Amino acid sequence: MDETITLSLDALETLSLELLIRHGFDEAHAAAITRSVVAAQRDECHSHGVYRLIGCVETLRRGGVSPDATPEVTEASSGVVRVDAGRGCSLLAFEHARPVLIDKARTHGVALLALNNAFHFSALWPEVESLAEEGLVALAMTPSHAFVAPAGGQQPLLGTNPIAFSWPRPGKAPFTFDFATSRVARGEIELCRRSGTAIPDDWAVDPDGRATTDPARALQGAMLTFGGHKGSALSIMVELLAGPLIGDLLGHETRPADDDGAGRPWHGELIVAIDPRRLLGDDMERQLQHAEALFEGVLAQGARLPSQRRHEARRRSREHGVTISASLYRELTRLREAAEG
Repeated sequence: MDETITLSLDALETLSLELLIRHGFDEAHAAAITRSVVAAQRDECHSHGVYRLIGCVETLRRGGVSPDATPEVTEASSGVVRVDAGRGCSLLAFEHARPVLIDKARTHGVALLALNNAFHFSALWPEVESLAEEGLVALAMTPSHAFVAPAGGQQPLLGTNPIAFSWPRPGKAPFTFDFATSRVARGEIELCRRSGTAIPDDWAVDPDGRATTDPARALQGAMLTFGGHKGSALSIMVELLAGPLIGDLLGHETRPADDDGAGRPWHGELIVAIDPRRLLGDDMERQLQHAEALFEGVLAQGARLPSQRRHEARRRSREHGVTISASLYRELTRLREAAEG
């Protein structure tokens, strides 16, 4: 079993920033990426945590992300804001557009953000949760590269195509969920490959279309949707809403960055922000309390709310630091030092 190492949040942030900047990301992109991966690691979302720094550096080396692109924000209409990431990371583009999106939602009741031409690798929950912390209801989705077979098929066509939602709660952390429409996030299979751990046989099929417990064969084959045809339909919805509807690509029209320079790892993201006060007026506080009855009903049965485990992990990490595998820490440290020359 791999040993672990515990770092303070500040130490982990410093490691991430130094690694990214030394490999060529400008300070703005490095900071935005660091905020995302450290938040995920803090909340024990390992599949989107600091191990993703390795992929960011590899994508940059292969020319799949601009390390210094300046996002261009435009106001397409009264309720629509667009941001062109310029083939930079989606995280900085969202941060540039977020204030405009919030202002439009508060002014008009609902606003849409179309984020285009972006390299996207991160979890969506930090984005929607940050909007819910401003009192907004938020929904986000993005397609990814063709890693997933549609229900009844065996060949990659759809992305993992996550959906995230966040609801503001008076005096409490927002109710938030973020899940792929595939059986699991691709990062979960990658973590199993890295650790030499078998995967359940219903996560993916190998290149020959057979069920597999080998994560390497799964990554070469096709992942499966959750819930069969239901997950498949939701995945197609994400492709349409965060692809053609915002003037961007479908997942199978993109490709991860590769050494041949033929990759096209840029696509879109759609975020919807709703201001409950504009809908409900003076009745907003009562209706938000009304919603609490649902959450209380879940907890009363001994069930867990989505994001509850994350928030518990967040409290532990802030108090005791963040624990990662010693092998991952050594790999990140070597990667940082490798750029010094």
